[in-house]
Amino acid sequence: DSERLMYEETGRILREHGYERYEISNYAKPGYACRHNCGYWQREDYLGLGIGAASLVDNVRFQNGRDLDRYLEAPLGCREGVQSLSVTEQMEEFVFLGLRMIRGISPLAFERTFGVSMEKVYGPVIERNRKDGLLYFREDEDTKERRLALTERGLDLSNYCMAQFLLS
Repeated sequence: DSERLMYEETGRILREHGYERYEISNYAKPGYACRHNCGYWQREDYLGLGIGAASLVDNVRFQNGRDLDRYLEAPLGCREGVQSLSVTEQMEEFVFLGLRMIRGISPLAFERTFGVSMEKVYGPVIERNRKDGLLYFREDEDTKERRLALTERGLDLSNYCMAQFLLS
């Protein structure tokens, strides 16, 4: 209970000082959201440089090894855990990473990316979580686009909600 009260009080104080919640666990002043984190949640490609750095490039996830000598000798030859993401895994990530963003995810972008409607793939999951008060459709203030987002209650139960979007 104490932890929950601290969490709520922190949010209240940040809002009072002009910070907006843009992601499940982050606030920023308008226009200053962390582009690095937003890129992760929107599945943008990123290239990690250095030992142990992780990357996602063209739907292939990999990590550089942690042996410095080996890395210096052949930086491109020490990749570990190379994983080509299946379309199913890409869909899962699109939804559960995108739902971390307060603005939510675009059903239109899902359909453009995967060639199938989000409702066709996830209709029952979306409807169940809407009825449970965890998800809602909202209109994006800037683009006027319909987006699926977590409610306040959904933010509190985000892991439970997002786990339901795993297809495999």
